[in-house]
This record gives sequence, C-alpha cells and structure tokens, in this order.
Amino acid sequence: MRALLADDERLARVALRRLLKAHSDVEVVSEAANANEVLSQVHRLQPDVLFLDVQMPGCSGLELLERMEDPPPVIFTTAYENYAVRAFDVSAVDYLVKPIVAERLASALNKIRGLMEGKIAGARYAQRVFLREGDHCWIAPVNKIRLFESEGNYTRVHFGENRAMINKSLSLLEAKLDPGIFFRASRSQIVNLQQINALQPQPDGALLATLSDGMQISVSRRQSRALRDRLSL
Repeated sequence: MRALLADDERLARVALRRLLKAHSDVEVVSEAANANEVLSQVHRLQPDVLFLDVQMPGCSGLELLERMEDPPPVIFTTAYENYAVRAFDVSAVDYLVKPIVAERLASALNKIRGLMEGKIAGARYAQRVFLREGDHCWIAPVNKIRLFESEGNYTRVHFGENRAMINKSLSLLEAKLDPGIFFRASRSQIVNLQQINALQPQPDGALLATLSDGMQISVSRRQSRALRDRLSL
C-alpha cells in the first residue's frame, strides 16, 4: 500500500510515519506540506491512500479534496473533531483525530485494504467516482449507482437519494464501466443490471425497465433483445 502524507506540520508527518512503520505492507512514497504539493504528488505518484490534514495554509484539506477530479482514498487527520461530519460528506474513508492512536490507524488502514482488494478484482474498470452537486461532494462506489443519464456533455448519476452531475459524457464513462454490471439501455442511458426489478414489453418492441427505486426507463427496441439475452438463464 503506497501512502502519501500531507500535513503542513513536519512533526505531525514524522509522528504518522513512525506509526505506519508497524504496518509492513505500507510504504510512505512521499510527503507534502501544502495543497499544490498534494495535487502534484497525487498526480505523479498515484498513491493508494492519502493521509490529508484538514487545516493547511492556502487551501483546507476538505477544499482540496473537492478540487480533485479522481482522488485516491483519503484518511483525514486533524486536531479538531468538529470537521468529522463534513469529512464524511465528501466521502473520506476515515477521520483520525490527533494525536493519532495506533488502534484507530490500524482500523483505517483495514478499510483501505478492503478497497484495494475490490480494486484489484476489477482493475480494468472504475470502482469509485467523484461526484458533486452544488456544495455537496461524494466519492460513490460505482456498483451502487443505478443509472447514468446523458445531459448534453454532462452525465446525471442516480445513486441512493442523490442525483449528482459529472463533467464527462456518457460515451467516455461507458468505457470505464464493467459491462458485466452496466448495460447501455439507449443512446442517453446506462443502467445497472443489478438494479432492474422488472421488465415490461412495449407495443413497439422496446422494454420498460423498473429500477429498485421505482424509476422507469425505456430500453430501445434495438437493445431490448440484447438485454433479454443478458438477463436470461
């Protein structure tokens, strides 16, 4: 597991590095002291986990995460407990309060290990996607997304109770999605097969699919036969 430590306080980085030595599968690949260094090193090194301080000069860790289009899994580190709710709003994997306790660090690393196991199993395809709607941000597991819906050059993403937007076209997203899970229902929609509860034939040969949340989408006549084949035993 390749780790990047981001904290403007050198002693805090030293303390975290010392704690991480107890974990033989963790390699600290670099350190960063400000937002620009974090962005540069995340892009260059592609770490498996980013330990990110909440309060840094120029740009907070929370603001920095919102700016990243495809962030690595993040464990926030801070001396203040009151940022925890917002940290999980932006889908941090965990939130460690300084001074960091070895047991809590071990628990956070186990979460990262779980994410990595899922990533290795499906390395060809995206496992998580960064989404935002207004001031709210998520890092959503791709297999929890019900529907991708084209809106011009953007895509509306349906997951949970949320309808967030991503700055990518449907065609670009399709290449990153596991075809064993996702199906191109029409020119404007990609549906999660695991989220289809019912199919109703239409007079023109198309299908009306009912998703787990009750939403109904039309599967084009051209794609209907392929969908029947995919879902048949």
